This record gives sequence, C-alpha cells and structure tokens, in this order.
Amino acid sequence: MNKVEIKIEEKDVNVRIDKLLLDYVENSSRTEIQNRLKEGNIVVNGDEVKPNYKVKLGDVIKVFEREVEDVDIIPEDLNLNIVYEDDNVAVVYKPSGMVVHPSAGHKSNTLVNGLMYALDSLSGINGEYRPGIVHRIDKDTSGLLMVAKNDVAHRDLSDQLKDKTVDRRYVALVHGEIQHNKGTIDAPIGRNKEKRQQMAVVDDGKNAVTHFNVLERFNGYTLIEAILETGRTHQIRVHMDYIGYPIVGDPVYGRKTKFVTDGQLLHAKTIGFTHPVSKERLSFSSELPEQFKTVLEELRLEKS
Repeated sequence: MNKVEIKIEEKDVNVRIDKLLLDYVENSSRTEIQNRLKEGNIVVNGDEVKPNYKVKLGDVIKVFEREVEDVDIIPEDLNLNIVYEDDNVAVVYKPSGMVVHPSAGHKSNTLVNGLMYALDSLSGINGEYRPGIVHRIDKDTSGLLMVAKNDVAHRDLSDQLKDKTVDRRYVALVHGEIQHNKGTIDAPIGRNKEKRQQMAVVDDGKNAVTHFNVLERFNGYTLIEAILETGRTHQIRVHMDYIGYPIVGDPVYGRKTKFVTDGQLLHAKTIGFTHPVSKERLSFSSELPEQFKTVLEELRLEKS
C-alpha cells in the first residue's frame, strides 16, 4: 500500500529527490531516504531512480511502506517511569536524551523498546516502529507523553490532538529577558530551505501556534511556560528562536551558553486529556529534571 504519493509542482522542480522527500516522509533522514531509493521502495513514474535524481514537473513519486519483516524491535527493561496506566492508556516520563521510537540510526534504547517491556499491550495504528505512540517529543526534551494501549484509544487520543483539546504545557529557559508577561506566536513552520535537517518559519509551512507565559525573569534569561495549540516538529524551539529568544542549550537553534546541558532546557511538564473510554478529564504534571533545576538555582543566586 502506498504510504505517500506526490505529484511534482513548479516549486519543487530540479530539487534532488533525497532532499525533497525530507518534506514529505515523516520522521525521515536523508540517509534513510537514500536507502529506501536503493531498495526500490521509492519510485518515480513507476521507475527506480538514484538519490541524486532531480525531479521534473509532473513527476509522480510513490513511497511504499517497508516490509514488516524488516522490523525487529526488542523489548528492553529501561526502568521507565510509568506515571499512569490502565487498560487503555498510559502516561510515561521520557528523560532527555532518549529517542521516542526506533529509526534507521536508533534500533534500541528508545522509549518504544522500554514501553514494549513495561506495558502489556500497545496500539498498532502507527505501524511496527511506533506502537502506542500518539505524539512525540524531541530526543533532548524531557517530560510526559500519553501512550495508547489499543487502537480504539489511539484513534480517540489522535482526534483530541486534531481538535486541540489536549493540554500540553512545557517549561523552557530562554536567552534574553522577555518584557511582556504573555504572548502568542502564530507563524507557519516547514523544512528549512537551506538546512534541510532543520525546521524554520516559512511562508508555505504548516499552521503553527504557540502561546507563552513568563514565569520568572533572570539576568539575561527568562523562564517561560509554553502552551502548544498545534504540534509541529521542533515547534517551541523554532518559534522561540524566531522571536529572538532561543531555548538555552538548544544545539540546533540556540546560542552559546555558559551552562553545561545535555540538550535544550525544554520540559514537557503537563499533559491533560479526556480518557477515551471513561471520558474523565485527566491531567498529569512532572518535576523538572535535576539539570534544569541546577541551572535555575544558579540564576536565582546571581539575581539575589
């Protein structure tokens, strides 16, 4: 069954196919797309092409699902912190540094490997690589994720995300002192045209809205709460950089910092949703990781 079918329009003419497909194949890397081209899982007008093929106006690209036999995810005891669990859903804490699901470069030690060990069932809607995964957070972002244990729950939670009724609140430390107490960033996000591995605010991007509240100000830094209305890749990181207040420790969109961090100081603190079966409203919060707390303590000492 086709996963993706694309008809080339004027704006994409003469772009290398392995670069172009980064915009269309979710959670892909250029290496992975090159491998899929070599395997014959991607064809142009029915024919196999090389990764350096430059697409032409009217080309029809078909991206096929990989064979299920290629997938072999091993359950691993990763000592996950399961914050909540019942027969239908779970809420799990993902530490910074952990990838959510297996991919070409990460076959083990992912959240999915740990979930397969810790939980008795996971939904299958998202395929073999992403059982139970309804939404994601970046590798170097810590915090809470909701997990579906069956397909009925998965569809319901996915609908809540589409309907924007899931409460997703993050805490972030950003460079600069934000003067307004609150704000909204409404700016479309898509693939960076020059740096294809990065996201950026672009005119033809997907609708993206982030609300923020200032929690605390320091000398040269601001602690904020960010509330997602949409869930684009790297959304908070891109939006805060776009308005001139990048997240501290962000290796892609950030600035140099005096603090030693293992990635960006961005934490998915709160997740709230309606239970897919009982219809009870559930909300869960988590503590900031120790590294994040340590940086805040240093800033408070400087301020005092």
